[in-house]
Amino acid sequence: MTGHILDTVKEDHTEIEACYGRIVSSSDRQEKIRFQNLFTWALARNTVGKELVVYPAYEKHLSAGSMMAEKRRKENHVVKEHLKKFQTLDPTNPSFIPTIRALMEVLSPQMREEENNDLVDLEQVLSDHDSISLSKSLNRTKIFMPSRAHPSAPSKPPFETVVGLLTAPIDQLGDLFRKWPHEKDVQR
Repeated sequence: MTGHILDTVKEDHTEIEACYGRIVSSSDRQEKIRFQNLFTWALARNTVGKELVVYPAYEKHLSAGSMMAEKRRKENHVVKEHLKKFQTLDPTNPSFIPTIRALMEVLSPQMREEENNDLVDLEQVLSDHDSISLSKSLNRTKIFMPSRAHPSAPSKPPFETVVGLLTAPIDQLGDLFRKWPHEKDVQR
């Protein structure tokens, strides 16, 4: 069952943070690779999904929504640049952990601000039905989005949508050859 938009975004953030925790705490190279792939997949889809669904809702429903959306798009660009570096690093590379830590230093405050301010403001102006509908739209959109970082891609609809739909199949084909955590490992 789909919840409100705030709940859906928080779930995404929780998954991203859990993958980060597994990456930095593991001493096993293969486990790091698996969670690196899951982290990249979750974060890439989350950022693009919010750019297509959530930020336009800010612009439509909140008085300061245009400024808020533009700020988030700029922050997402920085996150995508960090993620692009991280997604190709091997865990044996000395910059592997510093790169993901730098990414999280940028991302964590952004996630907290979205959860504690932006999305709370949005929830206050949306009906339950509209919030749940927005959440469903975000989840559907993430299905068709790229699973890797592409910081040079546009971050505003409709161009983000077009580039995402063209890039996603290539990313998803590559995902077939990547290593992923086992379901039991993800649930731990």
